[in-house]
Amino acid sequence: MAKITASVYTSHVPAIGVAIDQGKTQEPYWQPVFEGYEFSKKWLKDNKPDVIFLVYNDHATAFSLDLIPTFAIGTGAEYQPADEGWGPRPVPKVIGAPKLAAHIAQSVIQQDFDLTIVNKMDVDHGLTVPLSLMCGQPEAWPCPVIPFAVNVVQYPVPSGARCFALGQAIRRAVESYDEPLNVQIWGTGGMSHQLQGARAGLINAAWDNAFLDRLIADPTGLSKVSHIEYVREAGSEGIELVMWLIARGAMADVAGGPAPKLAHRFYHVPASNTAVGHLILENSN
Repeated sequence: MAKITASVYTSHVPAIGVAIDQGKTQEPYWQPVFEGYEFSKKWLKDNKPDVIFLVYNDHATAFSLDLIPTFAIGTGAEYQPADEGWGPRPVPKVIGAPKLAAHIAQSVIQQDFDLTIVNKMDVDHGLTVPLSLMCGQPEAWPCPVIPFAVNVVQYPVPSGARCFALGQAIRRAVESYDEPLNVQIWGTGGMSHQLQGARAGLINAAWDNAFLDRLIADPTGLSKVSHIEYVREAGSEGIELVMWLIARGAMADVAGGPAPKLAHRFYHVPASNTAVGHLILENSN
């Protein structure tokens, strides 16, 4: 059967993509950010998955205020980088995993989670920046990717508890797939940041690091954090962190297995007025 072997968590700041694309990664402002991912790039080469299930949020490119799915799974064969107003990023197209994605959709919907099935869409920086951070600038991404978009832009948004339970359903779906695939699940977005209003520029490093502590050691407790706490402590865009709970819910310890191994942890501020957080957790054999 297929198996989830690891989870990766990372911010997906759009300016990080610009810095990569424009060759600015070694500039004094950006160098500390990218240094935090040097281990991760080597780790991914040493732990190359067959498929990445990548949880992200769309930024009004594939979806808009005309159509806002709470959870949307990409079941297409490929996805082009989106034009977010200044042209598509110069990155490879994303190759999908239609057969596994369709199986996950079938299984998760039968577990009473309503998913929107998307056969065709472009993918924006929410998905491509994490790939760039973990893979660098390859000619092709190292494996197929299943995009999984979550609405954390327009209220009402899903609760942390709902996202955590969804991760558990995704793990069950993957493990019921009759092919020996090595699957990684990535949760992206966050950490604390606010892009508008009186608190624009807010960063709460203490809260962010407490979140990372709990994500590692107390994910069930963390899943009970309310929306109002995310907004109060991590800013209006800090709610993106509920997507990390989908990835964490898919790990083996949540279903009674051994605790995951912490392979890497990184945190840095600022990066374009945003906190950057990053974890790699490995399931124990």
